[in-house]
Amino acid sequence: MGNSEKSALNALGGYSVREEIANAMTHGIAVLLSIAALVLLIVFSVREGAGALAIVSSVIFGSSMIILYTVSTLYHAIPNLRAKRVLQILDHSAIYILIAGSYTPFCLITLGNTTGIVLCSIVWTIALLGALLQPILLKAADWLNCVLYLGLGWCIVFVMKPLIEALPSGGLWLLAAGGVTYSLGVVFYLWERLPYNHAIWHVFVLAGTTLQFLAVLLYVIPDAPGIAA
Repeated sequence: MGNSEKSALNALGGYSVREEIANAMTHGIAVLLSIAALVLLIVFSVREGAGALAIVSSVIFGSSMIILYTVSTLYHAIPNLRAKRVLQILDHSAIYILIAGSYTPFCLITLGNTTGIVLCSIVWTIALLGALLQPILLKAADWLNCVLYLGLGWCIVFVMKPLIEALPSGGLWLLAAGGVTYSLGVVFYLWERLPYNHAIWHVFVLAGTTLQFLAVLLYVIPDAPGIAA
């Protein structure tokens, strides 16, 4: 491998072959779990007699999981540098999509009012802008993405009062635990000198997604307006 190729690889993370295998495997497993999660969300929505809004929200949330984990797996599994550059942009963009997708059930079902619709619109607008501007953000500074991810993820605190009133305590704990897990994972994402730091970050992301998936499955969907509503 020439010096230019090594420099390009370092710019794309500089992971060893073993690290990239771990990176790909962690989110490869997550792809399969995300597909199962989407199916469960739809089945539970139908079984609970939830309306179309619950099903649509479930599809958006589940699809955002599948998109992120699929793109991430491909990014780490494909060695071609040109493909890797494109997939890196898509990978970082997909994180914004997952954040917005995760908000959707809580905004449209749990809050389910003007506040929820406005918050959902704001989050999706910021997420889409973040995704579209990803080529610029990656060149500027990767830490800026982390700040935006965390800021977007935690803007839920601005609607905590109505959320606490609408979401059962178990759902609140799962939602909060998911947010904390995501946030702790960022520490390992930025800890570049730690071997397998990115794979560890992947595990935290998957854990955060799982916690919030459980919140939607067990607490959001059961309280969704019924078909006749």
